[in-house]
Amino acid sequence: MAKSHAIDRYPWLSKLSRYFPILTWGLHYRREYLLGDVTAGIIVASLLIPQGMAYAMLAGLPPQVGLYASILPQLVYAFLGTSRMLSVAPVAVDSLMVAAAVSALAKENTPEYLGLALTLAFLVGALELIIGVCRLGFLVNFLSQSVISGFISAAAILIGFSQVKHLFGLKIPQTESFLQLVSYLGENIGTANWITVSLGVASLALLLYFNKGLSRHLKNFGLQDAATVPITKSGPLIAVTGSTLIVWLFQLDKIAGVKVVGEIPQGLPALTAPIFDLNTVQSLLPAALAISFVGFMEAFAVGQFLASKKRQKIDANQELIALGAANASAALTGGYPITGGLSRSVVNFSAGANTGLASIITASVIAVTLMFLTPLFYFLPQTSLAAVILVAVANLLDFATLKRLWAYERADAFAWCAAFVAVLATSVEKGIVIGAAISLALHLWRTSKPHIAIVGRVGETEHFRNVMRHEVKTCPHVLAIRVDESLYFVNAKYLQDYVLKAAANSPQVKHLVLVCSAVNMIDGSALETLQSLRADLKTMGVEFYMSEVKGPVLDKLEKVGFVAALGSERIFLSTDQAMRKLEGV
Repeated sequence: MAKSHAIDRYPWLSKLSRYFPILTWGLHYRREYLLGDVTAGIIVASLLIPQGMAYAMLAGLPPQVGLYASILPQLVYAFLGTSRMLSVAPVAVDSLMVAAAVSALAKENTPEYLGLALTLAFLVGALELIIGVCRLGFLVNFLSQSVISGFISAAAILIGFSQVKHLFGLKIPQTESFLQLVSYLGENIGTANWITVSLGVASLALLLYFNKGLSRHLKNFGLQDAATVPITKSGPLIAVTGSTLIVWLFQLDKIAGVKVVGEIPQGLPALTAPIFDLNTVQSLLPAALAISFVGFMEAFAVGQFLASKKRQKIDANQELIALGAANASAALTGGYPITGGLSRSVVNFSAGANTGLASIITASVIAVTLMFLTPLFYFLPQTSLAAVILVAVANLLDFATLKRLWAYERADAFAWCAAFVAVLATSVEKGIVIGAAISLALHLWRTSKPHIAIVGRVGETEHFRNVMRHEVKTCPHVLAIRVDESLYFVNAKYLQDYVLKAAANSPQVKHLVLVCSAVNMIDGSALETLQSLRADLKTMGVEFYMSEVKGPVLDKLEKVGFVAALGSERIFLSTDQAMRKLEGV
C-alpha cells in the first residue's frame, strides 16, 4: 500500500522507477527485510571472494581482477536491475570465453592481456545497453534452450579439464582446444606434484561434503534451514582458509613447490580505460557478441526463476540495460565481463535476500577485503581455487535435459549434441556460432512443414477437430483444412501442395475452407501463394474460403485488396458458420 500511495502522490516517481528499479524497493524498504539482506550479503561475499579469484585465474587474469569485477558492477546492478536476488559478478563460462578470445591476441599476465579483457567487458556492456535501449531483447531467442544447455555442458567439461593442471600442479601450455588439452594432460600427468594433489583433493572432498552431505547431517542434529544455509555455503571460504594456513605453516610453496596466488595488490581498483583501437574492437567484437548473449540468457533465466518464487516480475530489456551498465563499470574499474551467476544467486535467495541491498552489502564486504585483507591470500594454493571451480561447474552439467529431449523431441536432442560436440571439437566461440546456426536451422526446418489437418464437426457442437484423431462429421462437398502455423516464405509452398493434393483426392469437393485459427502472420510470399492457390482451386472447380482469420492478419489482407478480390462474404468469423452455410449450398 505504501508504494501505491507514494506513486499516486508523485507520478514522476513511478516513471523514474522504470529506469531505476531501486526506487521500487529502496523508498519502501521494510525493517523485516534487513536481517535477511545482511545475512545473504555476507554469505554470498564469503562464497564470491574465492570464486572471484578462481574465475579470474580461469580467464587468464590476476586473482584480484575477479574481486575488482565484483564491486562496482554489483552496485550498478542493484540500482538498475529488476531482479532483487540476482548476484552479478564473474562466472565460469564467461571467464572461459574471455580466456579463449583474449589469449589469441596477447600473452597471459601482461598489461596487454588485461587491457584486452577490459575492452571486452566494455564491448559486452555496450552491446547489452544497445540491445536493451532498442528493446531488442527478443534477439536472444535465436539461441534455443537445448543449444544453450549443450553449449554450457560442454563448456563445463572444458573448464573442468582446464583446472586439472592446477589441481595436479602440472606445467602445460595454455590452449582452448579440448582435444589438445587432453593430450597435454595425458603426456604430463606423470609429473604431478603429489603435495599439490593432496591439497587439491582434500579441498575438493571438503567442498563436496559441504555441498552434499553436511546439510543432511545438520538437519539430523535438529538445525533449521535458516541455520544450515550459512554453514553449508561457507565451504569455499573454509577450504581456501584451511589450505592457505597449511601452506603457510609448512612453507609448502618453497619446500614442495606448491603454486600459490602470491601477492595481491592492497586497496580498491584504480580507474581504467578500454582500448579504443579499431583493429582491437573488430577482433574482440565476435567474442563480445557471444558473451553478451550467453551472459544475458544465463542471468535472465536465473533472475526469472527466483523472481517467480516471490511472485515478482523482471523486465528483459531493463535487465539488458542493467547488465550492460554493470559490464561497462567493470571495464572502468579494472574488471572483466560479468553476469548473474546461478550458484551465487541461489545462495543469495536461500540465505534470505529480499532486495538489492544484499548485493550492496556483498560488494561492501569485498571492498573491505581488498583494502585490508589481501595479504592473507599470499599463500593461497592455486589447487584449492581449482577445486572451487570444479565443484562450481559440476552444477552446470545438464545431461538430464538431453535425456528429456531424447524422449520428447529428437530434433532438439540432436541440436543439444551438436552444440556440445561443436564446443569440444572446435572452440567456445565457434561452438556458440554453430549453436546459433543450429537454432535457426531447426526453427526453419520445423516451420517449413507445419501441421496441417482436415477437420470435421465434433457431434452437434461448434468444435472442429482432426479427422484422423476424432470421430467427426464431414460434408462430402466441403473440405475444411486447418493450418497450425503462421504462413511465410518457408512453408507457403508446402501448404499449397497439401491443399491442392487434398482437393485432387476428393473430386466431389466444391468448396474448400482454410481454417486460420493458428495463423498469426501471413508474409508477402505467402500472400502470393494464397492468390495462386485460389486461382488453381478455381481451375479445379473448387471455391476458396477462409475462416477464423485473426484481426491483425485480416487488416493487412484488406489493405492490399486481397479481401476485396476474394469477397468479404467468403471470409467467415468461425468454421461453424462457414460449414453451416456451405453444407446447404
